[in-house]
Amino acid sequence: MATECKKRAVLVGCNYPNTINKLSGCVNDAKAMSEMIVSRFGFDSKNIELLTDEPESTNKPTRANIMAALKKMVVAAKEGDVLLFHFSGHGLVGRIDPHQPSNEGEAIVPCDLNPIFDVDLGQLIQQLPSGSSFTIVSDSCHSGGLIDKSKEQIGPHSTLRGIAPPVDYKTRGISIETLYQCLLTAANVMSATQSFLDTTAVANAINTGTVNMTGIGSLLTTIFGNNVSLKFLPHYERDILNLRSLTEDEGILLSGCQANELSIDMRASDKTGGKSFGAFTYAVLKVIKESNGALTNRQLVVKARNEIINLGIGQQHPCLYCSDANADAPFLGHQPSTTTGA
Repeated sequence: MATECKKRAVLVGCNYPNTINKLSGCVNDAKAMSEMIVSRFGFDSKNIELLTDEPESTNKPTRANIMAALKKMVVAAKEGDVLLFHFSGHGLVGRIDPHQPSNEGEAIVPCDLNPIFDVDLGQLIQQLPSGSSFTIVSDSCHSGGLIDKSKEQIGPHSTLRGIAPPVDYKTRGISIETLYQCLLTAANVMSATQSFLDTTAVANAINTGTVNMTGIGSLLTTIFGNNVSLKFLPHYERDILNLRSLTEDEGILLSGCQANELSIDMRASDKTGGKSFGAFTYAVLKVIKESNGALTNRQLVVKARNEIINLGIGQQHPCLYCSDANADAPFLGHQPSTTTGA
């Protein structure tokens, strides 16, 4: 007897309030996505975990909480289940080893600035049961490489590198330098006020690293211990951790931009109904609301690209990474609904 498939989601919005990294639309993105997947895609609110960094939130989107929510979702998954991870916040890209220019890793940045890299998401995806699907919608800078080895269906326009965003928009990306300085400040404050963070360890971390990913990794492990990306563990090797490259039919990534581009955080305006949103999330939700039936992943990304152009944002190009079959499969396994969505 066939079991009923379930739809599960982890939705994250990081506005980084009261920091130099502050954004405006990420919490709105996560909440609007939650409303949409319930009303249009048959998700049960009991199977949706929402993490935001609003002051009143009791489920903050730290790295530990996000990873715990994702692991819970993956462990519970059965054949035929549809899983969604939507992230709105800052992205990061940088070299782990400056002597190996090809060794780059894209990452999303939780509210505690402890990044989740592509390899961390890949380890989760490879644990999924056969016949289930895992869709990532990432509205963050440099998000075009978050699933390792995925086949590019809709991808880069390399001639558009270096075009500046509109002056009235903010971008969703944290530079290596900014992340390093934020972590350095946090480590120094913690060592001065809390006895569990050894001042010698902080000094060693500072001396070990410079303003690159090696320095960031050293500071992260000093602050968070082993609760850091697999990239920063002492003996990070795919063979030891039983990691492998994902096949092209594992995971579906709808990215807000190419790996070399920035995603836009739009301020509240008449265009957005008086609320702040991420350009990509806003475009995706608008396209879905205006559609009469199911959209394939490919159709959704193409239409979202056009919608972003209509917003006057010409330098941000959403991408789709997945297998040919998944590209032409309905977004989130669409089911007919009697409601039209909020």
